[in-house]
Amino acid sequence: MTTRTRRLALTVNGEAVSREVPVRQNLVDFLRHDLGFTGSHVGCEQGACGACTVVLDDETVRGCLVLAVQADGCDVRTIEGSGDLLGDLRQSFHELNALQCGFCTPGMMLSAEELLQANPTPSRQEIRDYLSGNFCRCTGYQAIVDAVAAVAAKRQGGAAS
Repeated sequence: MTTRTRRLALTVNGEAVSREVPVRQNLVDFLRHDLGFTGSHVGCEQGACGACTVVLDDETVRGCLVLAVQADGCDVRTIEGSGDLLGDLRQSFHELNALQCGFCTPGMMLSAEELLQANPTPSRQEIRDYLSGNFCRCTGYQAIVDAVAAVAAKRQGGAAS
């Protein structure tokens, strides 16, 4: 049996990338194994846990459910990417102990970033609802919600509620 491959060209964290990839390789495996961006993790491999979350053309997606070839011509950003809002989230997660083992953290942060871009002043319940597709087995979520709420408050010039 021959493995079919296809050349794809995309941008990952601001850098142009062109590679030959197996047509059935998923995006998170391509990012991790071929490009070395190991921040996004492989968890359930069914799109349920959120550990593999990446940003594809400004929208979070589950990297285990997207084939790498589907990202041809797209802009992909992993947790290793940059941005002021993502930097604020990193700092807040660190300061408020919103991470423990770190396995879910990239998906949580990228999802929180997407939420805050769409809704700069979410309620705590809106934060919980938006992050509900990302499973964490360590923190119990309270510190994660605190960290996201703190960033929202800081960006609005106030204190976290």
